[in-house]
Amino acid sequence: MIKHIISLILLIVSVLLSLRHGWSAFQPPTPQQAEMMSILGVSKNALPYFGAFSILIGLLLLFPKTFFISNLMHAFTILVIMALSLRAGNFKIALIEIPFLALPLILIWLKYPFKN
Repeated sequence: MIKHIISLILLIVSVLLSLRHGWSAFQPPTPQQAEMMSILGVSKNALPYFGAFSILIGLLLLFPKTFFISNLMHAFTILVIMALSLRAGNFKIALIEIPFLALPLILIWLKYPFKN
């Protein structure tokens, strides 16, 4: 029972983070976002694609049949961000992303909360 509650809380957090990050990609970038994107080498034209992908991941997390693959896509996206930051020599961003990488992996381990 506790496992299901923890899984549900983490699922809600993961969905909200994905949707928030996806939505923010369609907004004008803040100076911090613009700086981070330039450090990572991501162009401004690629932001809507990342935003749509993030929203798709957040929505796919809600369905039991796509729960596993969406968590894999979420973990892959975070690994790409970490790899880009390490390539740019910015270890701080890579280290900050570690807890966010753990979130989809823990969700995979806990499984979908409403599935029997």
